Amino acid sequence: MATRSIPSLLADLQLLGGEQFAIVEAVRAQVKTLWPAATEEVKYGGILFSAEGVTFGGVFAYRQHVSVEFGRGAHIQDTLGLLEGSGKGRRHLKLRTVQDLLDRQLAHYLPLALQVAQSASGAD
Repeated sequence: MATRSIPSLLADLQLLGGEQFAIVEAVRAQVKTLWPAATEEVKYGGILFSAEGVTFGGVFAYRQHVSVEFGRGAHIQDTLGLLEGSGKGRRHLKLRTVQDLLDRQLAHYLPLALQVAQSASGAD
């Protein structure tokens, strides 16, 4: 099965609407600001992020919002109380505007997500 490319996924996101595309691009830029060597992979209909050899989260666009998912988010000490979700493992931030990256403190949560992912994988 062929792997879908980042540009192909981004082209489809533009069809959802300018706001979702702009949010996804802003999330990607935030990840690259924190970890310039971070890698991206299209999987599960979104873009997964890896840094320092560990996958720690992903961004997924929906019709009404964009979700930044943290696979081990339940293990993050959420002192700000902004993470959503109640399952055993995952948590997410729901973004509806580019301003929500600041309002929902994405830059605070990204390093925490990497930290818990590294702890789970035994990488440090």
